[in-house]
Amino acid sequence: MEGKSLSLGVLSFGVLLLAAGSGRAEPLPSCEGVRKVFQVRQLGPLRGMPESPRAGVNLQVCSSKNPTCCTKKMEERYRSAAKQDIQQVLQTSSAMLKFLISHNAAAFQETFEVLIRLAKNYTSTLFCNAYRNMAAEATTHVQEFFTDVGLFIFGTDVSTAEFVNRFFDTLFPVVYNYVINPGLTDISLEYAECLRIARRDIRPFGNVPKKAIGQMGRSLLSSRTFLQALNLGVEVINTTDHLHFSKDCSRALLRMQYCPHCQGLTLSKPCMGYCLNVIRGCLANVAEIDLHWRGYIQSLEELSSAMSGTYDIEHVLLNFHTLVNDALVQARTSGPALSEQVNKVCGPPVRKATQSPGCSFDQDKDIQGLKMFSRDSKETLTNRRKEFISHLRLYRAFYGGLADQLCSNELAAADGLPCWNGEDIVRSYTHRVVGSGIKAQSANPEVKVKGTDPVISQIIDKLKHIIQLLQDKSFHKYDKWDLQETGSGGGVDEQISGDCDDEDGCGGSGSGEVKRVLKITDCKSMILFPSCV
Repeated sequence: MEGKSLSLGVLSFGVLLLAAGSGRAEPLPSCEGVRKVFQVRQLGPLRGMPESPRAGVNLQVCSSKNPTCCTKKMEERYRSAAKQDIQQVLQTSSAMLKFLISHNAAAFQETFEVLIRLAKNYTSTLFCNAYRNMAAEATTHVQEFFTDVGLFIFGTDVSTAEFVNRFFDTLFPVVYNYVINPGLTDISLEYAECLRIARRDIRPFGNVPKKAIGQMGRSLLSSRTFLQALNLGVEVINTTDHLHFSKDCSRALLRMQYCPHCQGLTLSKPCMGYCLNVIRGCLANVAEIDLHWRGYIQSLEELSSAMSGTYDIEHVLLNFHTLVNDALVQARTSGPALSEQVNKVCGPPVRKATQSPGCSFDQDKDIQGLKMFSRDSKETLTNRRKEFISHLRLYRAFYGGLADQLCSNELAAADGLPCWNGEDIVRSYTHRVVGSGIKAQSANPEVKVKGTDPVISQIIDKLKHIIQLLQDKSFHKYDKWDLQETGSGGGVDEQISGDCDDEDGCGGSGSGEVKRVLKITDCKSMILFPSCV
C-alpha cells in the first residue's frame, strides 16, 4: 500500500509537469502523496486531512480553482513550517561566518588573558630576582595593576592613565622604603600615603610612567575595541538568524514553499525569479545592513593592520617589566636628590617596628602548561589577526547577496527546469525581478514591504558606532599618541608622545626585552616563557 501511495504521488507530479505547457494542472487522483509528505515532515497530525482533493473554500493563501488537498488548518501548519524553514536556511548560510567570528573572539580573548598573566609573571619575577627584599609588597601592586589591565581590555570603564599612574603611585613608597632610603624598619602608613600622593610632583621614575601610559593606552584600547567589534559581529549574525517576518512575508513564503503541496506538487521548487522576489522582499531590511557590514570589515582590517609593531599588545604587555626596571634604575640613581625632595614635601621618614617579608612569588606556578617554542615562530598574535581578517574578508558581500545565495543554493529550481510561479508549474517566471533593499521593493509583485524593521535599524546603528570606534583607534593615522599627565595639584605637567624607541626604554636597558613570543595553535594560546630577567 505504501509503495502504491508513493507511486501515485510521483505520477501526479509527472502529470502536472506535462500539463505545465498548457498552463493548467490535471485533477489529482488522491491526496495520499501529500499526506505522506505532511507526515514525514512532522507538520501535524493526519487527522482531518482529506484523502482526496476537494474544493478549498476556506483557504486564505493557497486557494485554487482546482480541487485541493489542503484545509485551513493545514494551511496554518504550512505557514509556520515555511517560516521555520527559511530561518533554518538563514542559520545554515551564516553558520561558517558565525563560527569564524565567535571562535576567533574566544581565541583572542583567551590569548589576551594569557598575555596578561604572563606579563604579570615577568614583572613579579623582576622584583624577585633583582629587588627581592621589596618583592612581596611590590608584587601585590603588580597584581592589582594587571587586574586593571584585564578589566579594561574586557570592557570595564576604567582609565588606562588612571591605573598606570596608580601603579607607580603605590610603587613609590615601596621603592623609597627599600631602595632610596632603606632602614631596619618600614616607613609608617601615614608617611607612605604622603609619598604616594607626592609621586607625580616628585617624579622619582622620570618619564617612564608617561611612556607606560602612552604604550598601554594605545595598545589596550585597540585590543579592547577589536574584541568589542568581534562580539558585535556575532550579535549582528544572531539578529539576522532570528528575524521576525512580517505577515505579508509569511504569506509569500507559504505561497512559494507549500501552496504547491496543496495541488500535489510536493517535489516542486519555485522559479528563480519568483524566489528572488519573495526572499528579497522578506530580507529587504537585512539587505540594508550590507553597506555597514562592508564598512565594518574594512575598518576591522585597518585596525588590525595598525595594531602590529611597537604598539602590539603582545609587545607592550610582555615588555612592561622593562619599563618598570627602567623606573627602578632611575629612582636608585637619583636617590640622594629624591631624598631631599621627599624631606621637603613629607619631612624625614617616620618608621614603625615591622619588617616586610621577602619574595614569596612562585616563578613556576603561572607557567605550567605553557608550551615552549622557538622565538622565530611565525605564529604570532599579529599573524593570527591577519589570517582571521583574510578569511573574514571573503564575507564582505554576505548581506548584499544573501537572498541570491539562499535561492541559488537552497530554495529555487535549477535554470531550464519546470518551476512553481506561485500559481502553477511553468517553464519560466515572467514577472519583473526587483533588486535588493527596501527602496527596490516598491515594484515587488510578490511581497509588500512596509517601512523599516526597528531591530535591524538598531543593529545598523551599532555597526555605525563600532565602525567609528574602529576608525578612531586605527592609530596608524596619527603621528603621535599625545597624552597628558596631571600632577597632584591638577595642573598639566607636559604633553608627551607614546612613540617608543631604544631611548625610551623599549629596547631593554639590560632588563630582558621580549620579542615575538606568542603562538596560537588551533585557536588556542601557546606562549613561550623565555628567561625573564
